[in-house]
Amino acid sequence: MIKPKPLKKGDKIAIVSLSNGELQKRKHLLDIALKRLEGMGLIPVIMPYALKSDKYLENHPEKRAEDLKKAFLDNSIKGIINAIGGFDTYKTIPYLMEDKEFTKSIKKHPKIFTGFSDTTNNHLMFSHLGLVTFYGPSLLVDLGELDKDMLPYTKKYFLKYFKYEKTFTINSSKVWYKERKSYDKKYINTPRIKIEEKHGYECINGKGRVKGYLYGGCLQSLYDIYTGANYKDEPSIYEKYKILPTNKEWQEKILFIETSERKATPKKLEIMLQELKNQGILKLVKGVLVGKPVDEGYYEAYKKVYKKVFKDLDTPILYNVNFGHAHPRCILPYGIETIVDFDKKIIKINEPIFKI
Repeated sequence: MIKPKPLKKGDKIAIVSLSNGELQKRKHLLDIALKRLEGMGLIPVIMPYALKSDKYLENHPEKRAEDLKKAFLDNSIKGIINAIGGFDTYKTIPYLMEDKEFTKSIKKHPKIFTGFSDTTNNHLMFSHLGLVTFYGPSLLVDLGELDKDMLPYTKKYFLKYFKYEKTFTINSSKVWYKERKSYDKKYINTPRIKIEEKHGYECINGKGRVKGYLYGGCLQSLYDIYTGANYKDEPSIYEKYKILPTNKEWQEKILFIETSERKATPKKLEIMLQELKNQGILKLVKGVLVGKPVDEGYYEAYKKVYKKVFKDLDTPILYNVNFGHAHPRCILPYGIETIVDFDKKIIKINEPIFKI
């Protein structure tokens, strides 16, 4: 895998909107995020189409792709952060995969790329192209946090983008936070509701210690990729560009999956997991990391679903990990060797995530 370099003070970081136009609608969050990036010594660069409206970006996926391409071609830009998730990021894939200048730029100018949710689609494309990217904080949700600072756990892992470390562990957060009911600017400097973590990591299937390479994302996004549930052409695009792993490649993976703020019902969760099972993925992978459900919604019911779907599989599952839609969140690097001890409940990133 191609590794980017860590950030340093004075670096430019590009801001892109690869799904929708939330930047335009939530300027107060953008302003907060920009100040925080500047406070870290970074120089934010808002790409040309990032501030366009939802409607414009919906109708012009080629412009979203153009912003990403420009960010990669600009060697003065060292990192890229996606504004927020959305619904149709996959539409950018043909414009990028067909562009040889873009695909070559990934090797010439590798750089940090971070985001989550529907950004899963971008990550899977980058992984196919051989670039290490990060399922982690996005601009509006994390850098634009309405409290007086970023959530401490999230900030701790975001700051790892500035560090070269040979290894590090991903620990369970001691607290979690409820989703905000409103992101209105009147709530600036208002803290989230904070709750003590009572569960920590839970091994809910299998046992032992595995070594593999991280791969995954939002479960709803993965389900759509395989089924075309929201967009009928989505599976054909993934097939055309051979983006998804082969069976042999799946056997090397540690799969990470999480559910969105839409809080899928247990029945819907079972349907989505069953699709991955039918594809053979759940049997092939070395292990599974499951993200904490938002607001701990369906917490016990989800566990029952996982146990039901995996009852005839030895694949180990570590449940309630702090990544994805629930607050706070860590960073998960795609394609990086990771050791998961399901008995001791330890996640260790086992190699440097950056080159120096």
